[in-house]
Amino acid sequence: MPMKPRAKAPQRTPVPRLDPAPAQGLTTREAAVRAAAGWSNRDPNQLPKPVSQIIRDNLCTFFNALFVALALCLFAVGAYRDMLFLGIVVCNVLIGIVQELRVKRTLDRIALLSAPTATVVRDGKRLTLPTEELVLDDIILLSAGDQICADAVLKEGCAEVNESLLTGESDPVLKRPGDPLLSGSFLASGRCSARLEKVGGDSYAAGIARAAKGRRTSRSEMMRSLDRLLRFIGVAIVPLGTVLFYKQYVLLHTSLPYAVSSTVAAMVGMIPEGLYLLVSVALAVSVANLARRRTLVHELSCIEHLARVDILCLDKTGTLTQGKMEVSRLLPLSIPAHRAEELLGAFVHASASDNATAQALKARFAPPEVPWSPVREVFFSSERKWSALVLPEEESYLLGAPEGLLGPDWARYAPGLEEAAAAGQRVLLLARGREILAGDKLTARPEPLAFLFLSDQLRPDAAETLAYFREQGVTVKVISGDHAASVAHIAQRAGVSGAERWLDLSTLPPDADLELLAEQYTVFGRVTPQQKQQLLHALQRRGHAVAMLGDGVNDVLALKDADCSIAMAAGSDAAQQVSHLVLLDSNFSALPQVVREGRRVINNIARSASLFLVKNIFSFLASAILLVLPLLYPLRPAQVSLVSGLLIGVPSFLLTFEPSYERIRGHFLRSVFVNALPGGLADVCAIFACVWAGSAMALPMEQISTVCTLLLSLNGFLVLVLLCRPFTPYRGLVLGLILAAFAGAVLLFFPWFQLTPLTRDGWNLLGLLAPPTALVLLGLTFLCRRFRPWLLRLFRSTANRSAPRPENTL
Repeated sequence: MPMKPRAKAPQRTPVPRLDPAPAQGLTTREAAVRAAAGWSNRDPNQLPKPVSQIIRDNLCTFFNALFVALALCLFAVGAYRDMLFLGIVVCNVLIGIVQELRVKRTLDRIALLSAPTATVVRDGKRLTLPTEELVLDDIILLSAGDQICADAVLKEGCAEVNESLLTGESDPVLKRPGDPLLSGSFLASGRCSARLEKVGGDSYAAGIARAAKGRRTSRSEMMRSLDRLLRFIGVAIVPLGTVLFYKQYVLLHTSLPYAVSSTVAAMVGMIPEGLYLLVSVALAVSVANLARRRTLVHELSCIEHLARVDILCLDKTGTLTQGKMEVSRLLPLSIPAHRAEELLGAFVHASASDNATAQALKARFAPPEVPWSPVREVFFSSERKWSALVLPEEESYLLGAPEGLLGPDWARYAPGLEEAAAAGQRVLLLARGREILAGDKLTARPEPLAFLFLSDQLRPDAAETLAYFREQGVTVKVISGDHAASVAHIAQRAGVSGAERWLDLSTLPPDADLELLAEQYTVFGRVTPQQKQQLLHALQRRGHAVAMLGDGVNDVLALKDADCSIAMAAGSDAAQQVSHLVLLDSNFSALPQVVREGRRVINNIARSASLFLVKNIFSFLASAILLVLPLLYPLRPAQVSLVSGLLIGVPSFLLTFEPSYERIRGHFLRSVFVNALPGGLADVCAIFACVWAGSAMALPMEQISTVCTLLLSLNGFLVLVLLCRPFTPYRGLVLGLILAAFAGAVLLFFPWFQLTPLTRDGWNLLGLLAPPTALVLLGLTFLCRRFRPWLLRLFRSTANRSAPRPENTL
């Protein structure tokens, strides 16, 4: 059943503030009172788009208002049959409303399944609830990777919080009891409980969103091009139509009905009435298709970005591998094996970390009889690559990457561990020291106690998925925080092309040229979150369209700046919130289907847009030429509607369902314009040749108009045939249906379209001009393809080249 729009948040009434104990939380009754009083975490600005707004947005547009105004002009002069274009407008509006409602139902259902949740304490019990059901003064529990859903105050524990999504600063901020936690930030490390201070529309993130309301979010190159096109048409059409009417009625002394009708025909031809609708509907339907494939789309523009991607960057853990670590071996150094096991068991069970590595260690090493009581914990972070527990009397135990803990001393142990790294195993070091920590910084080298080896299983579908991208010309680069040789080994096993070219970024100087290295190497190890972001920026500066696939907190900075970012639902909340797409089943093998869907819809939109621009190019050129020539505009609105509806609108709609999986290249509007240019120019030549020859033969204007309509239809069908190459059974069926429908409309309903039966002279004129018209179209098509690079440079927009890359906004 269709989901009803959620009701607006109730008016708030004052409630007494509470400060519950972190272990107890609010009672069920206290939470219900707050929810009823309107103090829930539901933001009224984020409610779903209601049905009434969908209808209003499709009805109340500039071009719909212009169509109605033109129809009223025709009505005023009694040209009722020429108002046929209103039928196309009504069909466009109905299609838009119906498709958007269908998409809304699909997205509402998938959003309900993928709604963000939080762990809350109520009545002394831990519950998992949707974040919008949290209330003021609730106690929530947070761990690494969790996004803070409302403004809060930290009550117990401590954590490092990344506020980059709000402030742009990527350095984690250490938070202790009593410190504020801002909504929209996320925990980089640690674990804590917090009391909600501001919820719903009062939160910090909601305030930023309101301040940014009306600011354009990231839009694809295609949508920006269409916006510019429609703005140009909107500005030019009214004055051009006014001058054309004045010229025909005042200067050429035509009758008022004819002047109005011919002017309306010219203006209707200039309006791409179905193009913007086609693009919006096609993208919305694509979003619904992805939702049915268990892929949630956060931003519509990512469909086009995905279709243009030529480099895919991904992390190792959770993508190439299953993300389930297991301890494979323990190598003690300065202590016996049993003592190393005891220390590791005590360390991991006293630590607040709960990531995949910590879970594997807890499963392997038993807790001690007397648990540790650390006075301080330094949480693991992707920058440090180690964690630490500080025990009484400043004795510290550390666990993490050997390179990070030992520094230059790592070289003494590296040769003996090369075999493990080559086998794809992850190596950790347990170390200890006394008074070696100043905050979260090492002031001296700790004593190495034992090496620990962990392994991760390769995803069974990884090789097949990577083979698809290799066949499609998409370069895969693996960027990981793990040991570079280990990552390279796993990448080679998975079939990543060029995985033997690997680089350890921890060995590079700060001023290294990442732009050149990003192109040369395929696998990058020991990468910090900032370096992931820098590698992505380097590839973008080289002209690549880059997609980023990740699931962890360390991927967030890169995900935020990628052309198309994809997160796994099994990963961190922060990664999901900043990504354009979320794979709800965390299935890496679903990615090829997602890429195919993006390419299919954009390729078909580009093909269909060429059909619309043929009519627009013809109408603008013809109207501009007629302003200086003493000739009448030969077409009527009904005739333009016949050509526009059957030879543009219907095939455009049918062709958007066809498979088409080539990677998108080039500027959308320039490419479409060059594709449409031969048809538009051929139409102009055909119409003016017909008007000149018909006038010379003293044919009445009704006969000239009919011949012009048939010539435009011939050109339109030939343009459609050229766009459908190479032919497929489906394209052949579409061509056959269009030809049959057009023949039926002309033969059976010719009075509706202001067509008159041709006389012998009319048939002679049609027979005389039809072959040259086809030859002109074919010749112009050949020339445009021959000089396509030059034409693309000619129509290049300097503004588009210099425009900055759009940023993601809240």
